[in-house]
Amino acid sequence: MATTRALLARSTRIGAVGAAHLLPVLPAALVKAVRGDRAAARRLLYRRLTTLLMRLGPTFVKAGQVLGTRRDVLPAALCDELSVLQDRVDPMTPEQTSRALAEAYGSEAPAEFAEIDPTPVASGSVACVYRGRMPDGAEVALKLRRPGIESTMALDLALMRHGARVMARLPMLRGVPVREVVENMCGAVFGQLDFAREAENLRRLKENLAVVPRVRVPGVRDDACRPRCLVMEFMPDLDVDVARSMSAAVRKRFAASAMTAIYHMLFVDGFVHCDMHPGNLYFTRGAQVVVLDAGFSVQLTEELRRLFAEFFMNMSIGRGRYCAEIVVRSGTGLRPDADVETFLVRMADLVERSHGLPAREFSLIAFAAEMFDLQRRYGVHAAPELIFPLLSLLVIEGTVRELDPDLDFQELAKPVLMRGLFGRRAAA
Repeated sequence: MATTRALLARSTRIGAVGAAHLLPVLPAALVKAVRGDRAAARRLLYRRLTTLLMRLGPTFVKAGQVLGTRRDVLPAALCDELSVLQDRVDPMTPEQTSRALAEAYGSEAPAEFAEIDPTPVASGSVACVYRGRMPDGAEVALKLRRPGIESTMALDLALMRHGARVMARLPMLRGVPVREVVENMCGAVFGQLDFAREAENLRRLKENLAVVPRVRVPGVRDDACRPRCLVMEFMPDLDVDVARSMSAAVRKRFAASAMTAIYHMLFVDGFVHCDMHPGNLYFTRGAQVVVLDAGFSVQLTEELRRLFAEFFMNMSIGRGRYCAEIVVRSGTGLRPDADVETFLVRMADLVERSHGLPAREFSLIAFAAEMFDLQRRYGVHAAPELIFPLLSLLVIEGTVRELDPDLDFQELAKPVLMRGLFGRRAAA
């Protein structure tokens, strides 16, 4: 538990950095607003806020990444800025690596491994990844937590929770689920420190996706894992540029396999990897799709999994009103001034306009952005348990479109939806 003194010192530091970063742009933003260009003023402030989060460190970067998905609550322009946040963290030094290994295994040269390459192959805000070899000769990847990251994150998240309690009292935010959104965000961020849970997530994904052709998830080496280090099968020759060098036919297979994997998570298992950006999704020269890093994964309740599947099934056949009703049923509540009937009408229109569009013209991102705008405008709050899985679709769309511009997202989903809605019932 963070002490009052530590919280005060950290909040003072954050306040000083925030003031130094934001105050210089306020006059320019004010001038734009006075001249009538309020949208430009907001964009300037949102962009500056995003760079501030990067200056404040890994907790704030990850918090911004998660909050950027809440387009049902936050302004779309702010979410657009937050969506570009990336972990830009230097790898651990040799001294930090030695300390991290000692914290994880009690020794800077753990007997569990025959060899560990001291040069990281990947670096993130929470951990660095190293290549190693087991005594049995198997090559493994060690995801080693950074020393001291737990206390830093705990302190920052405690401050965010306190800030949410204060903000929730502001008249302008009356009816907005500020505390609920921030609490859910804090859980998602701090959960990425739980390597035991991530190991279980990987095991579940590996088992669940075994039925999807050409999709691989690394196996976990339970004998070498520790609370501060996740050890898994090493996937060689992972290169983000592999797909560009392959034939058009292979790229189409990549796209179909990646989307089928996401659909299977969403509609059949209800256990969803929510962070499928290019750093966690690779394509191999053997025409396989490799899924990594399951730290940010969500388990849908059976009811929400089915509602999610029903929404997409009915969207694919143009039943707009029914889709709109599902959005309301699956939400967490309504603002006091919510206009549900107008939302239902506008949401139904969105679904009907999207139904039957040529594959090249249909965009999941554009569809979701308009849906979230309607929810925000008419006071229908989305369930975070659905927002995060939907993020997995939005994150992967750009990658898939680059691989296969003609991929029909709705048509590809139909057989998986049928398994999710009727195959499970038949198996039961």
